[in-house]
Amino acid sequence: MTSILKPKAGTSRRDFLRTIGAATLAGCAPAGKPPLPPGELLGMNLALGHRLRDGGFPAPGETRRTGVVIIGGGVSGLSAAWKLSQGGIDDFLVLDMESAVGGNSRAGQSPLVAYPWGAHYLPLPTQEATQVRELLAELGVLHGDPTAVKPTYEERYLCATPQERVFRNGLWEEGLLPQRGIDGAEREQQRRFHERMDELKQARGRDGRRLFAIPMEFSSRDPEWLALDRIPFARWLNENGFTAPSLHWLANYATRDDYGTAHDQTSAWAGLHYFASRNGEAANAAADTVLTAPDGNAWLARGLARKAAGRIATDALVWRIEEGKTNVAVDVLLGANTVRIEARQLIWAAPAFVLPRVWPAMPGELKAAALAGDYAPWLTANLHLADFPEERHGAPPAWDNVLYDSPGLGYVTATHQLIRRHLPGTVFTWYRALHDVAPAEGRRLLLETPREAWAEGILAELERVHPDIRRLTTRLEIFRNGHAMRRPVPGSLWSDHRSNGWPQGQRQKLADFRSPRITLAHADLSGFSLFEEAQYRGVVAAERVLARQSRAASAPA
Repeated sequence: MTSILKPKAGTSRRDFLRTIGAATLAGCAPAGKPPLPPGELLGMNLALGHRLRDGGFPAPGETRRTGVVIIGGGVSGLSAAWKLSQGGIDDFLVLDMESAVGGNSRAGQSPLVAYPWGAHYLPLPTQEATQVRELLAELGVLHGDPTAVKPTYEERYLCATPQERVFRNGLWEEGLLPQRGIDGAEREQQRRFHERMDELKQARGRDGRRLFAIPMEFSSRDPEWLALDRIPFARWLNENGFTAPSLHWLANYATRDDYGTAHDQTSAWAGLHYFASRNGEAANAAADTVLTAPDGNAWLARGLARKAAGRIATDALVWRIEEGKTNVAVDVLLGANTVRIEARQLIWAAPAFVLPRVWPAMPGELKAAALAGDYAPWLTANLHLADFPEERHGAPPAWDNVLYDSPGLGYVTATHQLIRRHLPGTVFTWYRALHDVAPAEGRRLLLETPREAWAEGILAELERVHPDIRRLTTRLEIFRNGHAMRRPVPGSLWSDHRSNGWPQGQRQKLADFRSPRITLAHADLSGFSLFEEAQYRGVVAAERVLARQSRAASAPA
């Protein structure tokens, strides 16, 4: 089965924009409708990123020294700093190209409420996710023993009810899996699917490990199950008798939401990991509850960043790395000048594809691994509303509001966690993975499409469920992320053969790389972008640096 929402091959720019309703490319509102609300077209720092591509940097005019330099201030880099600080090392520096750290967990702030620009929730952490639990305990969100099977969580961070709903056939339905108008045979498939996912949550491979764990590195290496990486998730569903349209819609929504890929573009192993790895529980909440806040996951990034206070440099473009016998030299553009930073150790916590551009002596196999994957382009918008919009019939407003017949992923409500307060408005955060065009074309669209075209398309899509949303939107800001996350396409995670042009085993080469002075840390080493994966890779990198420093300190003079 092909992706339910995937346009035909050869989709033109105009046809693509029509998939979100952006038929008015000139940017003016249709006749008889209010003008578009004001706002900005935001995104990752394109100017600095393209400067890296174009080259022509000034020679270093100054040299600074530090013990450890961490390149990348997303969750991985901040987690590495957090772990180094725990290990008693404060002689480090975090460099990030953006104006603020946080990566995909960044947020914005209005006079009314904070709101996310990216990741917006954390599932209840599993028992394998020990570092996530430790962080939550440190932040006062997990109470009691972090290793407990069912910890107690701070109520303010448990998603308020109702948690989610889906708009289908003119009505809102509670939950994500549609039930209205579903016949008995399809309901039976839904029941079997849930039953099978519950079985897989408990199942273990022949090596005794859980089949699907978070972090993914703790998953079973049983070849029978790793072989699922070779086929698309849509094919696995069909081959296992899960052919119902509602189940394929749910799978397609899930993979677009977490991976930026349609379910026929996604490794079956990754698709099953989404449904079968999340078995965290709480003493005071249902197992499917998530942890969230008005600003999405930004509170987690801020919690990690506290341990790096005073040791973070933003708007910093690293353009050259040279590994020596006793140190690593890093040339970084700060403003108009290049500063050379000499460090004993380097942790690379930025996306893998950038590393070959800045490390000329990068080993050939590692370079191939870094360049093997591609990245999902994303679009996010925040709609600032003067009041809650008119509701269609059905389930009441929820935190996560999903549109069934739409290539967009719907929206989350920033004020949902503040539902007991009487607020003069709200903010809706709308998400769209550009899964239905090739990644390079998606990035071109993000770069060339005017804000007005995106804004018109977003409002047209949401008007189907909220007829007055255009009138109530006082500001509409759009955020572009051309390389939001590495795409877990078939063959990219565990396979040992060629599929879809992927050289196999490359993700594992990144994860297994060892160097005396350079350590890799990023969710790219997992092959997909989740908070738990990014944090784990940062912590592991820091632990390797700590171990090296410990050995160096204990070595005879």
